[in-house]
Amino acid sequence: MSFFKSFFASFLGSLVALGIILIFFFIGIAAIATSATIGSSAPVNLEENSVVNLDLNKLINDRAPQLNPFEESLDLNPNVTGINQIIGSINNAKSNPKIKGISLKSGFSSAGWAQAREIRKTLIDFKSSGKFIYAYADFLTQKGYYLSSVADSIFINPLGRMEIKGISSEVLFYNKFQNEYGIKMEVIRHGKYKSAVEPYLQDKMSEENRMQIKSLITSIWGTFREEVAESRSISPVKLDEIAENLLVNDANEALQNGIIDGIIHEDEYLNRIKDAIALDHSSEINSIDSEKLDGQITPYKKQVNDRIAILYAQGNIIYGEGSETVIGQKIFLEAIKEINENENIKGMVLRINSPGGDALTSEIILNSLKQLDTLKPIVVSMGNVAASGGYYIASNANKIFADPMTITGSIGVFAALPNLKGLVDNLGINAEQVSTHSNAMGYSMFEPLQEGYKKTTKAAIEMIYEKFKSHVAEGRSMNLEQVEEIAQGRVWSGKEALEIGLVDALGGLQAAIESAASLAEITTYNVIEFPKIKQDLGSMLSGVLPLIKTKIFNNPLEKFTSTYLDFNKLDGIQTRIPYHLKIE
Repeated sequence: MSFFKSFFASFLGSLVALGIILIFFFIGIAAIATSATIGSSAPVNLEENSVVNLDLNKLINDRAPQLNPFEESLDLNPNVTGINQIIGSINNAKSNPKIKGISLKSGFSSAGWAQAREIRKTLIDFKSSGKFIYAYADFLTQKGYYLSSVADSIFINPLGRMEIKGISSEVLFYNKFQNEYGIKMEVIRHGKYKSAVEPYLQDKMSEENRMQIKSLITSIWGTFREEVAESRSISPVKLDEIAENLLVNDANEALQNGIIDGIIHEDEYLNRIKDAIALDHSSEINSIDSEKLDGQITPYKKQVNDRIAILYAQGNIIYGEGSETVIGQKIFLEAIKEINENENIKGMVLRINSPGGDALTSEIILNSLKQLDTLKPIVVSMGNVAASGGYYIASNANKIFADPMTITGSIGVFAALPNLKGLVDNLGINAEQVSTHSNAMGYSMFEPLQEGYKKTTKAAIEMIYEKFKSHVAEGRSMNLEQVEEIAQGRVWSGKEALEIGLVDALGGLQAAIESAASLAEITTYNVIEFPKIKQDLGSMLSGVLPLIKTKIFNNPLEKFTSTYLDFNKLDGIQTRIPYHLKIE
């Protein structure tokens, strides 16, 4: 018996020791990676006649994620890049005399429409240097083609497929499902366009919601059509005809309609690039992946002290800590405080890519930004979406830039609370309450909403809605009646938002940086990025675990179910964009 006790004690001791060794091993990797990152701005040694490989077939955020040494060591790299890194790499390639062109792959790009347009504009600027862009794909989605259409020549595999079909948006409705299974969302809202909760109230789309979505996607298609028509020398009417009748589906149809320039295999495509740089077909191309170029959005200038800060606000707005992909008040208040106290920072760009979220957090962040605004100019750059809470925190900026394809506005407020009364009744479960006062229970997911709770929540929503409108009125120099006309939860494209006064100009992140520098009255500056995410052991492990889960338990229904389940994770009153507005 004592033998087994000793054996198990030794075994457990060995496991603990191994765990400690692994922790210190990964901490060592983290330290090495951090030191490597600090010195990563050193220029890359390039050979003459080099070509940059720009692969956009990956997840694209506004800001490139920080290096996680656990992900690297376990080969769990999520293959994510950032708009900042992509733009910086293209700008670097433009100015480097050793680089002659870009080889572009964007067949399955996951970028949002506004992100895609920002990359596209940067590629057009790259071409102004006289350098070439060639594009190749085995399959071209509509967004992938939008990006590729700037290329001097587009090539596709002989059996390749592609699509130009117009733009659509689909919304799921759950009312019958709720009635069938007894799972219900109790909804309180303000704004006839606040359709984030509409799927829980009815079985069909309201006319107001249909009208706003139709207006939004028509505006986005208009930008797509005009810009592709210009790049490819095709009439906009022809593109409408192609989309309406699905005239382009395979490589041959694409070539016949002037959508692409050639049907070849990839080895032949590489020979076309060799021809462009006067290289013998038997020789290897001096190529470099875009990630290996200096990805700073503006080149670093030594001995220049003035700074423009970029504060990235990407993801849902929640009450709490926050992260690279979630906007929480804690790290944002720390970042704003640091920007405020840094004398070298002369202005700030707030880059927003958020559908909104918690109303209280939005108010806290906006108030902190107002304190900064008295000292340093703030310019907002809107990404794919800056709506509801995303617009809330933007409303008081000195200047707001949006992309024509940005989704913005949605000035409205709602609360959605899960109710399981019907489900638990069917399961034979009964919840009983004992209270000192009639409204003491407040909210319970096992009972219908009490009238007192519903009344106070409705009052809070009305108060927040009026507060939201007052911020917009103050920041945009409007009166409350003018704001009400464009509010009520309605979403707008960036192009529409410019027409109604919600934004000041159309442009991307670079335009916003230049504007912030101009307002700060500086001409030479460096860019510094916030928030600074602490890479401690816990945060690094938290980043690894979801990737492990994804690799092991890849659930094909996860994207489908997330639309419904996300509302169950929301706390408090929300200033949030309609549902998951996926536009394809």
